[in-house]
Amino acid sequence: MPFVDLPPQLQERVVCSISAAVKYEVPANIILAVAEKEAGKPGQWVRNSNGTHDVGAMQFNTSYLRDLSRYGITADDVAAAGCYAFDLAAWRIRGHLKNDKGDLWTKAANYHSRTPRHNAVYRSDLRVKAAKWADWLEARFVTVDVTKAGAVRSLPVTAVSVQATRLSAVAAVETKPQARARETSGYVPRKIIRN
Repeated sequence: MPFVDLPPQLQERVVCSISAAVKYEVPANIILAVAEKEAGKPGQWVRNSNGTHDVGAMQFNTSYLRDLSRYGITADDVAAAGCYAFDLAAWRIRGHLKNDKGDLWTKAANYHSRTPRHNAVYRSDLRVKAAKWADWLEARFVTVDVTKAGAVRSLPVTAVSVQATRLSAVAAVETKPQARARETSGYVPRKIIRN
């Protein structure tokens, strides 16, 4: 087990979320927060009122799969166990972060909905979950605040897991200091990068 402090049913979610965040260069705590918020399971299909379905662990909406079908990506691929659903979700979140309008949290919440009232509810809960996951990541990985010139890497608050050490992952910050989002502290999103 890579993270002994997590229940077995969360192992795949956490490992796949971190891996997808690294691969698609998005804040790991946002991917972890979306994964927790969506709370899907492999094989799960949830019918929406608009006739689409949310599929798999990341509850990826089938409306996005219509465009992806030309690449051979199917709902069955997204519904399967494993990290593929997390990769696809991270790819989509990266697109929202790079291309959509609004602040970081509005863009990330576009994963769920661009409708302002639905986005606002999702965004509010996403921020709380992302803050929790940011603290969890910081306690397990060597971190560096890249917003500060000459920043020194700090050691985790608790012991780093064996798998985390093998990954040689570094959590880094991906916003400007003035764009900090957590109301209660100097929170900034964490981004896992490879050495």
